[in-house]
Amino acid sequence: MPAIIVMAIAISLVVTILENLNGFLRTDPEVIKMAQTFKASKFQILTKIVIPANISTFINSLKVNIGLSLVGVISGEFLVSKAGLGYLIVYGGQVFKLDLVMTSVLILGVVAGLMYAAVVLLEKFILHSKKFKA
Repeated sequence: MPAIIVMAIAISLVVTILENLNGFLRTDPEVIKMAQTFKASKFQILTKIVIPANISTFINSLKVNIGLSLVGVISGEFLVSKAGLGYLIVYGGQVFKLDLVMTSVLILGVVAGLMYAAVVLLEKFILHSKKFKA
């Protein structure tokens, strides 16, 4: 089971780090300079400027990671598992049971869709809260 988790993390971690780094670098440098002028600490700049400016970047990377993590889990199950949807896909392909393969893929699609919808609801909740209104 740990190999499956490692595959999911390995596939999605690089994308997450690069996307969030890009978002941090795109934070308005003039706002950061203004905060430094008022003697804001690095922690204050991070918590009051950089993180609130990148909430949408965090949420978008979470949306991307849903699919990437599922790919990692399924590919991990292809390699080492004796149960799970990835195993059913491989087994169904080996014994020529297309219904087993397609049902597993359909379940994966439904799970991914539900997870994506949950992230969209989270995004609406966060972005419409008083804290992030302009």
